[in-house]
Parts: sequence; structure tokens; C-alpha cells
Amino acid sequence: MAERLAIGVGPSTIDMAYETFGDPAWPPVLLIMGGGAQLINWPEPFCHELVERGLYVIRFDNRDVGRSTYMTDAPKPDIGAAMGGDLSAVSYNLSDMAADAVGLLDALGIGSAHLVGASMGGMIAQTIAIEYPGRVRSLTSMMSTTGDPEVGQTDPKAFGEPGGLPSNRDEYIAWRLKSAVALRSPGYEFDEAAAIENAGLSYDRGFDFDAMMRHMLAVLGSGDRTAQLREVRVPTLVMHGTDDPAFDVSGGRATAAAVPGAKLVIFEGMAHSLPRELWPAYAGNIADLVSRVDGEPATRSGMRGYPLTRKRDA
Repeated sequence: MAERLAIGVGPSTIDMAYETFGDPAWPPVLLIMGGGAQLINWPEPFCHELVERGLYVIRFDNRDVGRSTYMTDAPKPDIGAAMGGDLSAVSYNLSDMAADAVGLLDALGIGSAHLVGASMGGMIAQTIAIEYPGRVRSLTSMMSTTGDPEVGQTDPKAFGEPGGLPSNRDEYIAWRLKSAVALRSPGYEFDEAAAIENAGLSYDRGFDFDAMMRHMLAVLGSGDRTAQLREVRVPTLVMHGTDDPAFDVSGGRATAAAVPGAKLVIFEGMAHSLPRELWPAYAGNIADLVSRVDGEPATRSGMRGYPLTRKRDA
């Protein structure tokens, strides 16, 4: 389905851009992307990997990215102050973003869905499972963490060398490419052409540096979810990479340890990216989790045996 815009979504009555793939009669999977990232950061071929396993896929722009509503009346972001404990510039938190996502489900007439969140999207998915358990069929948290500052630490060099903010499309593409290179998975091929194409499309769909900072503030202002995660009772899958510089693998381990009965899958050589070679493994693990809850779709008959890990090349 072509991209659409849901109007007046959730308690904040924002507009949210979204796109769907597959048959609406199939189990719904809501893909939630991370900080500053747009719906296109869930690669369309990966969405089709899920569809081929009998899943109805929804990807969307969070507030403050892409073609969804930008919170332009918010205070000027101050990351340094927030890291020092002054949260006065935090204009919204992960609970607000979770309410947005649930509001999108409302707009689509979906009572409950299987949640798949990456990075900050994993935090939003966790928050939905905590605050709206009746809307969640299963939870998949990818390359994310619990909010506990003692786990999932960020390497200061995770997002590349600092530099001036981009002032035009070409500078933005170069800026985003540096970040993509810094976050690439060393055990897998880096697709530079795809990264450049994605950066250009992201610029064209909408870019606001302050909005990216507001996402970061939302994370900093939301605290540690570990205690609440211990109360989550939905079937849960946690996937993380051994080489993640944005959120150390300890964040994934802590998430899986907190949620009772969670399954943990660690990928050797994966960093803070979604390498093409792992798409079948991600999709297979997600589909297996869905089948535990909703049963096996007819379209997945005989489609077992997906590899769970790949060893780093020597």
C-alpha cells in the first residue's frame, strides 16, 4: 500500500505517516524505528521478508521525523543539561511516543499487534508492553536497552566524528553516511549505495536536527524500565549484536533478563544496523514468535530452520 497519513492520532492528536504491506487479515506486526530514523529505515525488502511469512506489516514515522508531525513549539533541546540531570527541556518522553503508536493502531482499527522495535523503537515497544499490555500480542526488542545506565552503554565514537551540521542535501547525505559507517556491522557487508540512497530520501522526506535531539531527550527523560519490565507477561524476543557501539550488548542481555521467559538471540558481528544477510534470520525469529501466539499461518507451511546466528568472518 502507498504511504498514507493518519490525522489527529492519539492523545497528542498528531498526524502520522505510515505504510502497510500484506493482508490485513494476517497477524499485524508494528515496526517501530529508533531515534531520528524514519519508516524507510525498515528496508522494504525486509518488510517483504515478514510478509512472505504470513504477517501484515505496518511501518511508520514517529513524531518529529519524516512526514509525521514535528513538535516545533517545544523548548530548545539541551542535551548537556539533560545528561547532568536538568530535564526542563524535555518536551515529551517515551510514554508519549508509546501513546502515539497505540493511537495509530486505533486509527487502523487494530486492537492488538505484535511489536518490533529497534534502538529507541525498542524502548517505545517496551513502554507499550508496560503501559498498554492489552494492546500487545508479542514484543520484539532489537539493539535496544532497559534505560538502566549501568547497561547498554554508548561508545562516545558511535556516531562518527563530530562536525558542523549539514546545510544542504549533499552535506546531509555525507553526514548521514559517516554515521552509517560508524554503526555498520563488521561481520557483514556494508551497502554504501543503499546508505546513500536512504540518506537522500530521508532528507527529502523531512529533516530537523532539533527534532533528533528531542528524541534523545525523550530517552534521557524516561528513566530505567527494569522494574516494570519484570512485570511484562507477553511473549518476548530480544535480538542484539555483539559489536553494537550505540547500545552495548549488555543492554540486550539485561532486557532479556528482566522480562520473564524472554528469548535472547545474539548475532556475532552485528553492530547498530540491519545488515541484509540477517534479514531472513530476523524475520524467521519474529515469525516464530508470532506463531507461538497466533498459530502458524498457512503461508509459512514448511518454512522452518532459519539460522539464528552467523559467526564473524575470520
